[in-house]
Amino acid sequence: MNDMIKMREPKGKKILKGIKKEWQLYLLLIPIILWFLFFAYKPMIGLIVAFERFEPAEGIFGSDMRGLSNFVNIVTGVNREAFWGAFRNTFIISLYGLVFGFPIPIILALLFSEIRSDGYRKILQTITYLPHFLSEVTITGIVITLVYSGVSSTGIVAQLLYSLNLVPAGTKIIETPNYFRPMYIITGIWKESGYNSIVYFAAIMGISPVMYEALKVDGGNKWQEIRYVTLPGMAPTLIIMIIMRIGRMLSVGYERVLLLYHPNTYVTADVLSTLEQRIGIGTGSNQGLGSAIGIFNSVIGFALVISANKISRQISKTSLW
Repeated sequence: MNDMIKMREPKGKKILKGIKKEWQLYLLLIPIILWFLFFAYKPMIGLIVAFERFEPAEGIFGSDMRGLSNFVNIVTGVNREAFWGAFRNTFIISLYGLVFGFPIPIILALLFSEIRSDGYRKILQTITYLPHFLSEVTITGIVITLVYSGVSSTGIVAQLLYSLNLVPAGTKIIETPNYFRPMYIITGIWKESGYNSIVYFAAIMGISPVMYEALKVDGGNKWQEIRYVTLPGMAPTLIIMIIMRIGRMLSVGYERVLLLYHPNTYVTADVLSTLEQRIGIGTGSNQGLGSAIGIFNSVIGFALVISANKISRQISKTSLW
């Protein structure tokens, strides 16, 4: 009888009872909720600028509404060449980062898992993690120093590339469009691979040792362990991480690009985030266009996440939701 009464109890009343019972936990949520309200949702009011002819003197709510004209401008209007060039560069850089950068943390995690000495492994992990905690200014400063080709001095990496005939002698790598993308990708791999390997290393450590013992009993070697035990055991983590990476395909960070690129390399270096910054903030008069570029970028990224998640759920039964 009591169960019947509980079943008929309104859902809202059940929620209130749950909050009253665990009020301490809900109290701890208040700072997080406030943070999201003020720093994640409140700034979304600024998205209105993308649909306006924004005038700073008039403010967001006083400027004239222009509907979708800013979006038409960047896609088919006056700024279409700059926009589609930046879109192409963003996609190519992200694709290169996915193809060449995504496997490196996985390989590092596999190597770390095979090191039996805890002390030696910790030293190597610390060395590979360290670049992540350096600022972009520091990292790009080191890269520029290594590849700079000037009148009085030449970076050690530039000298090595010249000696191996990989780059024509005297070439200014920083100012050559063809070398920007490799330089950007290699810098990102160096900075983030060690830190990104943490999640894959944790996934490997979560695999039951019984699986490895069973394979050894069957006569399996180290490569077979990786192929038939380690990689399948990491599969759910790999799928989740690649879905999240696909969602960031059009989110190339502008800090490293701004610090590395040169006016001569705009043709290969200019991405959506730098175009948004240059049009929306640099000129001071096209905030609406800059905001429209940002919204376009976010919508495409959201669509990529939804698509990748749906495909993953149908193929592997593993997904973000």
